[in-house]
Amino acid sequence: MWCYTLVVVTGNLVTIWVILSLNQCLKKEICSNLKPVRQCQHAYAMVSKALGLIARTHYKNQDILLKLYKTVVRPHLEYSISVWSPYYEKDKILLDGVQHRFTRLIPGFKQLTYMEQLRRLWLWTLEERRNRADLQEFFWIFRGQSLMSFTDLFTISTVTNTRGHSAKITKHRCHLDLL
Repeated sequence: MWCYTLVVVTGNLVTIWVILSLNQCLKKEICSNLKPVRQCQHAYAMVSKALGLIARTHYKNQDILLKLYKTVVRPHLEYSISVWSPYYEKDKILLDGVQHRFTRLIPGFKQLTYMEQLRRLWLWTLEERRNRADLQEFFWIFRGQSLMSFTDLFTISTVTNTRGHSAKITKHRCHLDLL
């Protein structure tokens, strides 16, 4: 399998195209201030198109709609989520609104609250899924099962009052000076 990477720098915007095959291409946009606003807007535009296609289908069965959502829409919302995880409330609301729009497509769910809709569909909010992905990534780094080194990002603290836990972990400070 071949893979090409194309990096385009325009002002304070870096666009990275990763071409995996003839029909598979991934695009990431990174601003010089490392804020995920543009990536959130791009993901929202992509999933809005996909959600529109799902809304126009003639199948209104809950199982079919849920499978379509999980295979077509949600991967766009979660692609590289641990890298560009949105921390502005407006970005979280924008992305979570897509899932809310989807849950209202299912017949009989419009009158329910959003949390009740998620509970009946056995779905989590996107915020909960992001937190779970971050915890999984940390666990893999901590256990040495990731390509990243634990000592590059964290240190084990020398504080002894960990309430029965064997390791208290502290995070190194991050800076924007990447070059």
